[in-house]
Amino acid sequence: MLAKLKSISLGNWILIGMILGLIVGLILNFYVTNPYIKNIVLMDNVFYLGGNLFIKLMKMLVVPLVFFSIVVGVASISDVRTIGSITIALMLGIYLQPGAGLQMTGLAEASNVTINQTMPDTILGMIPDNPFSSLASGDMLPVIIFGLLIGIILAKLREETETFNKIFTEGNRIMMEMTSIVMKFAPIGVFCLMAKTFGGLGLEGIMPLAKYFVCVLIGLAIQAFLVYPTLLVIFTRLNPINFFKRFIPVMFFAFSSSTSNATIPLNLDKLSEMGVSRDVSSFTIPLGATINMDGTAIMQGVAVMFAAQAYGIDLGTSALLTVIFTAVMASIGTAGVPSVGLVTLTMVFNSVGLPIQAIGVIFGIDHLLDMFRTAVNVTGDAICTIIVSFRNKAIDLDIYNGKKQPKKEIHIM
Repeated sequence: MLAKLKSISLGNWILIGMILGLIVGLILNFYVTNPYIKNIVLMDNVFYLGGNLFIKLMKMLVVPLVFFSIVVGVASISDVRTIGSITIALMLGIYLQPGAGLQMTGLAEASNVTINQTMPDTILGMIPDNPFSSLASGDMLPVIIFGLLIGIILAKLREETETFNKIFTEGNRIMMEMTSIVMKFAPIGVFCLMAKTFGGLGLEGIMPLAKYFVCVLIGLAIQAFLVYPTLLVIFTRLNPINFFKRFIPVMFFAFSSSTSNATIPLNLDKLSEMGVSRDVSSFTIPLGATINMDGTAIMQGVAVMFAAQAYGIDLGTSALLTVIFTAVMASIGTAGVPSVGLVTLTMVFNSVGLPIQAIGVIFGIDHLLDMFRTAVNVTGDAICTIIVSFRNKAIDLDIYNGKKQPKKEIHIM
């Protein structure tokens, strides 16, 4: 029995915590009438402590995690496709309004808040007066800019700054490991957050959560089956149907495993079967598995609109632009740690003043969305690899178009 419990993945434990928290919350809402047990003992103490302790642990991680990952990954931040991903998500969030109808308790006073600044103020606010003060206070946009500048300089002076490069690389590894440790407490935190939320909301809180789920799926579908194929056609004139016919098994594997890294060998083999040179794919696929987080960017864009609508906060144009920039930065270097996209989501929320308590509501269903996001990310890695291969004449078009069979590689042991 104990062995079976240990075999359950973290993502499934989070899902279990969400379901149990939802059930307990609804039971408290409809069947527990004793205010002392319901409110004082459980809602205001046990669930409040458990949920907010987990949130504070996540907040503790954000600044050093993002700072180190930005510095380490800055050489690969030119993936402008991610910007389009977030813009699509924000437009979907505005149109479908997943957070409408979810009146989060305790923040009614913020119902008329409008987060907006003039464009010059927004730009000036990105430049840190004192980078160490920004790091200490968690002012994320200046932290990101400071990290970008350090990363650019380290990339330029690579041979002269090997020691500093190693410090930041090892710091990034430490923060990733710390994130993994904190995430082990996620099922308990999600249980407490869901129980407290639905203990006060009831059944009417489920519909906005379902709308959020659907909204993210629509954004992921647009990215996978419209944006990526369009890019393939524009840059290569190749038939995307041929790609999807052969790539579907890789997408299913990515969906089931929820990890881009585990999909790398299968992705490489499938691209070889499509005629792509290993000289290109062996570089672009591992790189994409590390920095291509289009699916996470889409989730973060929708989550921002969900939280803003749930708390009655009107995000202005400059705030939306800030979300796009911050989410692009947050998507770099976050691969390899389960649900780390939700950890860096706190950075996105902080950048526009949104309460991060809303993350606890969507945390439970994130494992399901993570499966879809991984499939989208892996698909993007493959299509971009084909584009790069085409531009560098490193793809056999006859093999891709099915006019001849790929040569079987002989591995010498």
